[in-house]
Amino acid sequence: MADLTGSLSLLLGIVVFSEVARRTALYLFPNRNWIIYALELISTFQLCACTHELKLLAEMGGLEPQIALTLTFLISVVHGLSFRGAICSPTGALEQLYLGTLTRRCALTRISCQLLAAEAARRVMPHAWALALSDLHAQHSLTGFSCTNSPVNAPLLQAAAVELGCAFVMHTAAFNVERVEEKYRVPAIAAVITILVYAGGHLTGAVFNPALAFSIQFPCPGNTFAEYSFVYWIGPILGMTGSLLLFDKVIPAISGKSTIPKHLNSNRLETKKMK
Repeated sequence: MADLTGSLSLLLGIVVFSEVARRTALYLFPNRNWIIYALELISTFQLCACTHELKLLAEMGGLEPQIALTLTFLISVVHGLSFRGAICSPTGALEQLYLGTLTRRCALTRISCQLLAAEAARRVMPHAWALALSDLHAQHSLTGFSCTNSPVNAPLLQAAAVELGCAFVMHTAAFNVERVEEKYRVPAIAAVITILVYAGGHLTGAVFNPALAFSIQFPCPGNTFAEYSFVYWIGPILGMTGSLLLFDKVIPAISGKSTIPKHLNSNRLETKKMK
């Protein structure tokens, strides 16, 4: 319980810090075109830093699966309510590039911001753990604040298929979330994320986000950079592509109706084309 309390305190601190940073940026630079990139940096940092802590709590904290999944759902809701239009995933940016809601320059800049924030979270979290808010954090210091085992617990093709499938389901859910009453959309997406983590977490961690994987999975031993790239980058990109083609090409060809609202971003909020 003490470990859980310490982790919850750290998670709260990360979210509060990130929200203050977002509000400050919006207050100081309300009409700047580049403010979305600042939000992308801050929000992706929040996502990665919180997931670092959740991963530590699940792997070393002996957390019961029910509690771990509950935390996954709750923190996903918090992320969904606080990101303010940030995409926080390279596959989401590529999806919007294809749909025409982002220019190539904007998409590439967003992806760069996401990877920078992922690296920042990877470097900052050891300093947060060094505060030893719990015995778990103190124990983690014995490993040099690094993971000790590969997160890939399946053959590479199977692992990539898991990430592909998770990304396919996630993007498919995002394509259809506007059918849900607005106040239930964030919890609905959070529920999908939680189900995917339950289904594939024991095999790959069920990350299905290349930037997040770069932050929390790539530093782990046991596999090469190329192998991690195959599982955590190629897999999700193919999953997103499959979902996109299904709803933008296959279903419209059969039904004669478009199924993707192109005026919506990956958070399913109305947006103007970013330049």
